[in-house]
Parts: sequence; C-alpha cells; structure tokens
Amino acid sequence: MPSFTEARSIILDRVAPLGVERVGILEAVGRVLAENLIAPWEMPLCDNSAMDGFAVRADDCGETPVSLKVTGYIPAGGRPAGPVEPGCAIRIMTGAPVPSGCDAVVPVEETEDEGDAVRIMATVARRQHIRFKGEDVATGDIVVPRGTLLQPPEISMLASFGKALVPVFRKARVAILSTGDELVELGESPAPGTIINSNALSLAAAVRQCGAEPVIIGIARDNRESHREKLAEGLKADVLITSAGVSAGDRDLVRDVLAELGAEQLFWKVDMKPGGPTAFSMHGPVPVFSLPGNPVSTMITFEFFVRPALLRMMGHSRVVRPFVKATLLEEARKKPGKVNFLRVQATERDGRLVASTAGEQHTGILRTMVNANALVLLPREASVVPAGSEVEMMILRDDVTMLER
Repeated sequence: MPSFTEARSIILDRVAPLGVERVGILEAVGRVLAENLIAPWEMPLCDNSAMDGFAVRADDCGETPVSLKVTGYIPAGGRPAGPVEPGCAIRIMTGAPVPSGCDAVVPVEETEDEGDAVRIMATVARRQHIRFKGEDVATGDIVVPRGTLLQPPEISMLASFGKALVPVFRKARVAILSTGDELVELGESPAPGTIINSNALSLAAAVRQCGAEPVIIGIARDNRESHREKLAEGLKADVLITSAGVSAGDRDLVRDVLAELGAEQLFWKVDMKPGGPTAFSMHGPVPVFSLPGNPVSTMITFEFFVRPALLRMMGHSRVVRPFVKATLLEEARKKPGKVNFLRVQATERDGRLVASTAGEQHTGILRTMVNANALVLLPREASVVPAGSEVEMMILRDDVTMLER
C-alpha cells in the first residue's frame, strides 16, 4: 500500500501537459504560457522622458537656479521639436522622445515659469529622468518564459509586444461520475435512505477552481450495465473522476468495470485516513481517479491526488501544496498504523502559525470540512500528538495568512 506521497508520485509520473491552443489575451489570464515570449523589438523603442518637465543640457544647469529659454514642446506621442541648443530648454511630457542635445530632464515641480523661459531651481545630474532605448528589454530577450502562470504583469508584457493571441496549455476536460442507487440529483427531494449527489458538485467546483473544465455525466447505478455505459462515456474526456463504488463490497463495481474496459490499475488503497480506499488507473492517455464516496474523503483525496495531476496537465510547474510548520493547540488522538489528516482552522498568532481542530473528525461530518482551512498531518505510528507539538500542515485556502517559510 503506497503512502500518499508515493501514490502522488505514481500519478505525476503518468500525466503530462496537454496540447497547446491560442486564446485571446484576456482569456489567457490564469493560464500557463506554452511558448517563450521572445521580444521582437527593444523596449523602450527610443530614449524618452520619465517625467513631465523640461529637456535640458546638464552643462547649462551647473549652478542653479538658472534661467533657460524655452524653445519647443514635445507631447507624449509627439516627435522631437529640434535639438536642445545651449542655454535653452524644451518642454516635454512623460513618454515623449527626448530631443538631440538633451542629457537630462528636469521635473516641472523643480522649476518656475518665467513666460518664454523656465527657471531651474534644483541640481541637475546627467541622465536623470530619462528612460533609455532598450534598457527594459533588448530585442531577442526571453521576456516571459514557457511555463509561466500568466498574471497582470505578464499580460502587460504580452500586450506591449502586440500579442493579441497567446499560446497556452489547453484546459483539461474532466468527466465527473457519481455511483450508487442511493443518490438523487440536485433539485429532487431526498427521502429517507437517499442522498443528494453533492459530490458531483463539490468535485466540479474543485475542478473549475483549478482552471479545468468539469463535465458532470450523472450517476452510475449499482449494476454493471449502468457502470459500463457511464464509465465508457467518461473515458472520452481528458480525465475521469469517479466517487464511491471503489471499496470491496458487492456493489462496488468501479474497479472491475474499468478493468473490463481496458484500464490499467496502478494502485488501490493508500496509507492515509480519510481517503484510504482510493484507486488510480490509466486508460490509454486518460487518467482515472476513483475516489471514496464519503464527501470529506472525496474532497481530501481530490486535493492530494487529482488537483496536482490537473495542474501538471495544464502546464503548471508548482502543482503540490507545500506543508508548513504549525503549532497544534489541542491534543490529537488516533489509532497507530496510518497517516491521519486532521481538519483544522489555521491562524497566525504572535508571528507563528497555529492550528486548532475544526470540529468532529468523523469522515461523515461535512461541517468540519466547511470550517477547516488546512490539514494537519498526524504521523503513522503516533497515537497521541500532545497540545503544543510542532506539526506539518497543508493550507487548503488561499485566504489564510502565510508567514515567511
């Protein structure tokens, strides 16, 4: 039985980035760049002013204050109005090309207006307030490398080089299948002994949160014909996730029917709680995640196994949430023999991360998962982890304050 880290390694060794597509620049936000962006020209394209003010010759401003005759005006987007002659200045706006003869720009707030002249009040240094040609980017530079997660700064760079269409790794299309005669769909009134199919929605939400495209394909009832039909449909996607039907009961048909359809099972059962009865298979290039049916176990196994695989398939380089150190505020007890994951509320206190239990840890208690923002790892052989112990913790939510690691 693999550990959760071994199981995750098996999965990541079998998945690879999907194909490449070109999308509009705003559609590329949050996607991963599939090709290096190589600068086709330098930036800036010419020497230009970094301030609204006056283009001058620094030698004319050796002793300030000094008055200089204003001989022209260059707006942003304009053309140089001629050279700066000795004893003269040219009014210039931010971004405007500096004229020949200019080796400094004086900000307007360091001057006084004298009609057809300007009085320079501050000391002037050569090259001040000038953005020089190519100082940001040189032609041929790799300015955004392949594999970069595209955020607003990268979008600005792409736009600066005229990239209206951006090559990104394709989104994974993820089929989601629930199993069981006891399930009813959202919108139906549950009767005693039935359960609303919430797993399909929680998995779809998690898939979408990763940036992939969820496709809910319904419920496979507890017979081979229904399983075969639904599983075959799901195997047409890039990824298939099933929930429930993965243990060893009479109605747990998922693994058997997947094998009949030609899937290769790479592991079944993982040394962890909750989420032990998890299976992973490959059907050709399609990874198949068979997750437990308990909603808490479903969500936790998605975090450990499915999320990293989806991110890898969509070109991300950082796919695993890191563990960080935290202090456990209450004693935790467990049976030795398996790694346990404790649902906790993580907060910052006195410059350190602390973790307190999110409530009852039975896997049937969904409220505890709602209250939790992190998971604490309780070691395999431990039976008691005392309050005040330093523990390994994995943050689940992005709104948790993270201290410097």
